[in-house]
Amino acid sequence: MDFQQGLITTVHDYGFSGAAPDLFHQQLRDRPTALLLPCLMEEFRRPALRLIREVLTGLEGLQSLVIALAANSVEEVLEAEAFWAEMPFPVHVHWTNGPAVIELLKSVKSLGLDVLVPPGKGWAVWQGLGVACRQAEVVGLFDADIRTFTPDYPKRMLQPLLDRSTGVAYVKAFYSRLSLETHALQGRATRLFVGPLLSSLEQIVGPLPYLRYLQSFRYPLAGEFAFTTDLAMNLRIPCDWGLEIGLLSEVYRHVAISRIAQVDLGVFDHKHKDLGNTPDEGLKRMASEILRTVLRALMEHEGCNLLSEQLPTLEALYRRVGQDRVRQFGLDSAINGLPHDRHGEELAVHDFAQLLRPAITDLMETPSVQQLPSWSRVLSCSQDLQQALAAAGQCRSATVLGRNADYVNPKPNTAQLAESFVAA
Repeated sequence: MDFQQGLITTVHDYGFSGAAPDLFHQQLRDRPTALLLPCLMEEFRRPALRLIREVLTGLEGLQSLVIALAANSVEEVLEAEAFWAEMPFPVHVHWTNGPAVIELLKSVKSLGLDVLVPPGKGWAVWQGLGVACRQAEVVGLFDADIRTFTPDYPKRMLQPLLDRSTGVAYVKAFYSRLSLETHALQGRATRLFVGPLLSSLEQIVGPLPYLRYLQSFRYPLAGEFAFTTDLAMNLRIPCDWGLEIGLLSEVYRHVAISRIAQVDLGVFDHKHKDLGNTPDEGLKRMASEILRTVLRALMEHEGCNLLSEQLPTLEALYRRVGQDRVRQFGLDSAINGLPHDRHGEELAVHDFAQLLRPAITDLMETPSVQQLPSWSRVLSCSQDLQQALAAAGQCRSATVLGRNADYVNPKPNTAQLAESFVAA
């Protein structure tokens, strides 16, 4: 049994049930808590979201569930609202790309806030946090495609935050990514890219604190995490596939490591990405953006820059460490009776290695990256924008544009906009 601790406090799964559900539900009542699910409309056609809904129906004491939804029409938003209509707590379906939201976010550009970015999970998380943090003290985030969702997921993720005496401000999930169909190991971006990359960088630049921090997470790319509202409100949100690593960088910047925990959720399965045929597709694109995020964070936190003459060393080291990891995961799979495609994983390492040089060259040419501003900064520009966004994301606001001639305003009065959305 693994009971080891390290730099990051680790909450293991020892196979026992832990605190009784009644205690957990009382903790939810005592500390206002919201769950956030970034969601595409296509998820409503899959069984995973129905499973999540079934599990969450048994959750008592939750303050709210926020669905950050990307949809193409009012009809789709109404369908999503009907899907969640019978929940035992308030559900806020927030239409992230709705016309009222788009116009509101356009209008605040005059304040120096550029918050209209390419749609994606980062943009949905940023909007969802704005909505969820209005009243909650704790916010937990889960993806909408989890096929193994159980009552233990929210319980284990949230409990370290619900007990104020722990001092924990941020919780990150880790798990064993296994395919429900084949039982093969998944999570290639973590196993075959991020792990070998961090190990290789450490050999080149030394055991820097930030690298040690990242390597302490069992699953740094896990998309499931929770935090206190005061922390969530101060995080800049990355807009690309570097979201998870970028958020870890933001947490590192704002929180003492003693206030961070990681929680074992057991066996986990959700949608799997293909490797991709080009560097701009699938896991290849993800790996490139993750690499740039890691190296940019090394610049910010450690003042460390990878030199051009170190590129060949990184390429050689990454290939060696990646091949070693393939062998290790092959043995792990064999002893556990799991299928393992060694040739396919060797090819993945080869393809990832070919991304290193162009990604680093691109970073050197463009070291800055677009990030959505923290909500604390947003509110310093406009105290009413949080409420205005929540109101604009409601389905009933979809027709407000045609009835509110004062909607687009070079100097937006967000309080007035919020009132007009609610009235609509």
